[in-house]
Order: sequence, then structure tokens, then C-alpha cells
Amino acid sequence: MTTAPTTKIAVITGASRGLGRSMAEHLAARGWDVVGTYQSRPDAADEVVEAVRAAGRTATFLPFDASDPSSVPAFAGALRARLQETFGREGFDALVNNAGVGLSKPYVDTTGADLDSILDIHVKTPFLLTQALLPLLVDGGQVLNVSSGLATFVGPGMSAYASAKGAIEVLTRYQAQELGSRRIRVNVLRPGAIATDFGGGAVRDNAQYNAAVSAMIALGRPGEADDIGAGVAAILSDDLRWANGTAIELSGGQRL
Repeated sequence: MTTAPTTKIAVITGASRGLGRSMAEHLAARGWDVVGTYQSRPDAADEVVEAVRAAGRTATFLPFDASDPSSVPAFAGALRARLQETFGREGFDALVNNAGVGLSKPYVDTTGADLDSILDIHVKTPFLLTQALLPLLVDGGQVLNVSSGLATFVGPGMSAYASAKGAIEVLTRYQAQELGSRRIRVNVLRPGAIATDFGGGAVRDNAQYNAAVSAMIALGRPGEADDIGAGVAAILSDDLRWANGTAIELSGGQRL
């Protein structure tokens, strides 16, 4: 009789920096192994591997360009091989669709090419990637999509980005319904403003903007990457095993 693996593996897209890196490190602290993706910074990926190793767990990275949905089948094949090579496993336990970029541009100036790019990264690639990885995702596993508080409130110049995030929230509800027969739970994370390099680092580096954002948040400050990383580790734990098809907001109480 085969014994089920006791260590869980999370696949996190965009795990070499920012929120993805924090997710990887917090999950490692809770005993998870990690497969991350990076786009252009293998050195940053190596830093995450070392941080996870320092926590006593294993991490490995694969290149992946979320802006190119056509690359999904090749990535799925590479992931299958890497799981076997690194962990001696055929599957993994959780997928976090985290990779993304922002676009701050007035609605009237947003082009069709702008919209295509944002929808590819934030909707089409997560849609197709989750499909392609379902044969590797264990029964009873999890998918966590990443949205934004901008799906519920309005930020100037964010119409394309926020629309894509609204779409991923709707997709999450359908995935939860249709994958329930395999006991796969699908939720969506809705962060508020976070002080990282996202969007050029404005929340983190611009004191005036930071103060304006802080005034919108009940707890009086923007979030930090670790606020989200710790939250993801909690969401993927068995403590939230009855959450499914749910939008989980981590914003400190941000409202406009």
C-alpha cells in the first residue's frame, strides 16, 4: 500500500519577489515545499530557494511568462518532470495564481493592446494554467487566485486591471463549483494596497501617496508583503477547510 506524502507542495506563480516570495517563505515556515516561477530574475529565485532551505524545506523554480498563455502546455510538462526529479512525486497540493503586473492608465487612453495584455496575464493564463495542471493537482487540493481590492472599490486609471480582477473573482466561483467533485477548493484572495515594488513602488516609496492610502485604511497603514504571505499560509491550512468559492479580503479595512 502506498503511503500518502505528509509534506505538501505549493506551486506559486511569480514567487521570486514581492507577495509571491512572502507566500513561499511563510508556507515553508509551516512545513510546505514550494515550486515557484520567475520571469526574468533567476538570481531573485535563487534567494527564495535559500530562504526556504533555511526554514528546513525545499524550493525549486521554473521560468514562466504569464503574459504568454500559449506557454502553458510546455510549463505543465516541465512542472511534471520537476516534481518527479525534486520531490519524487507525480502531483502537488496547492496552486497559487499570483503572477501579475499593474496598469495605471485612464480608461479613455487604454488601448486594445493594453487590454489584451492585462487580460492575458490576469485572466487567460490563470484560466488555462489551472486547467492544464488539474491532472497534477491532488484530489482534495486547493487553488488560490489573486484578485485586488480594486475589484470592489474604484482607483483612478485602473479600469483594465480592476476589470481583469473582477473576472478572476467570478471565475473562482465557477471553478469551486465545477471542481468540487474532486474535493478541490478554490478561493480568491483580495489584497488591498501593499507596500511593495508593484506599480513602480508608489505605495512603498512615495510618502505623500503612502499617507493618502493610509488614511483610507482602518488600521492606519498599507499592508506589507508579510501580511499577505502569512494570510496565504493560513488560507491554505486546514483551518480554513470549509472556505470554498470565497473572496477573502486582506486589506486592513481599506475603503475609498
